[in-house]
Amino acid sequence: MRPNQGNPGDDAGRPVVYQVRLRGHLSDQWAAWFEGFTITRGDDGDTLLTGEVADQAALYGLLRKVRDLGLPLLSLTSRSLDRDGGSELGPASNRQSQRKIK
Repeated sequence: MRPNQGNPGDDAGRPVVYQVRLRGHLSDQWAAWFEGFTITRGDDGDTLLTGEVADQAALYGLLRKVRDLGLPLLSLTSRSLDRDGGSELGPASNRQSQRKIK
């Protein structure tokens, strides 16, 4: 199998919802730059970006924007959309993975 190819039976071709946790708060002026993402500022001083990513290229583009901000990346979490294409993320029908960045 070549790199960047999904396994047969994977949810390949389906958008994935990503949550990117950053150290520090982003102001509302960044909403246009992260178009399609919800910006949530936590009481702990962190920012959570949440939105759909179409494919690996779009994910790398998102990570490039995060890098360019200069804020520390704390974690990246992904969840597949449900089989009906809805945005509700029930634990029974979705994969979830999380990677903590140190």
